[in-house]
Amino acid sequence: MPTTYRVAAVQAEPVWLDADATVEKTIALIEEAAARDVALVAFPETWIPGYPLFLWLGPVAGQMPFIARYHANSPTVDGRHITAVRQAARRTGVTVALGYSEKDHGSLYMAQTLIAPDGGVLLHRRKLKATHVERSLFGESDGSHLKVVDTPLGRVGALNCWEHVQPLNRYAMYAQHEQVHIAAWPAFGLYKGIAYALGAEVNMAVTQTYALEGGCYVIAPTQVISERGVEIFATTDEQRALLSTGAGSSRVYGPDGRPLGEPLAEDAEGLLIVDIDLSLIDLAKNAADPAGHYARADATRLLHDDRPTAAVVRPGQVVGPYFPDLDEPVVEAQTD
Repeated sequence: MPTTYRVAAVQAEPVWLDADATVEKTIALIEEAAARDVALVAFPETWIPGYPLFLWLGPVAGQMPFIARYHANSPTVDGRHITAVRQAARRTGVTVALGYSEKDHGSLYMAQTLIAPDGGVLLHRRKLKATHVERSLFGESDGSHLKVVDTPLGRVGALNCWEHVQPLNRYAMYAQHEQVHIAAWPAFGLYKGIAYALGAEVNMAVTQTYALEGGCYVIAPTQVISERGVEIFATTDEQRALLSTGAGSSRVYGPDGRPLGEPLAEDAEGLLIVDIDLSLIDLAKNAADPAGHYARADATRLLHDDRPTAAVVRPGQVVGPYFPDLDEPVVEAQTD
């Protein structure tokens, strides 16, 4: 396993509500990462088909046309969109952390899939609990989705957005000896100047704290909003006042909490590329290993139930999503 390699946090605008076009952009970004010798590239929360900004801008009745289109452009794990991204990873030899809205028949989930350089799937997870109005669109997962996995690049885990403001989530991840963490965020263009808690400053502070607490590298990709994006979701003056352009804030943090690399301008699209060295994690954890020598299990402990759950259990049933072999033709079992 290499201890030094190059990582990239995407900062870009999806092609809103268009899975085909966003997958094309995804593949172009993976190819750019490969050309710049990146080993691991991370994409934002619900990158495909873009974060559902419409949820925050009006009553439910006005959301219905968006919801139908959002469902129609949310990929299935066994469909052509995710398969195309996996094929791009295999073709370029890049490990890809992909955020997307996963469609599972009639339900959507805020998913993250870690794709190996051979196109295989190293990790698949869903956001444990959607945040605030997101719950009207997305379902939940269970404790088995708080998971860190061994990869050729070290022990890697991932969380979405405000999962990072749940202290027990963070501790469950630290206790699995995470070395590289994907902190996927949307754009920070909602309610600027109105709701500080939704802004880049405080949420990047949480992300930076994750690196310091966990003694791990954190790659934090974000989306960007252009004038075109505002036009798609905001049709009244009141809505336009709630949604700002720019809003990108991609970052990479080291295991001592320090920011790494030069951030892009908030309205810029591209890759924030940083070289990391996993051997520095030992130096950070020598000072404070929160789930190791710095823990006090006699005083406080976490119960993490990592057993998968399902609404219906059948003997012999295979639990979990099915990712097809890349050498087999894609058969669309669902509307993708």
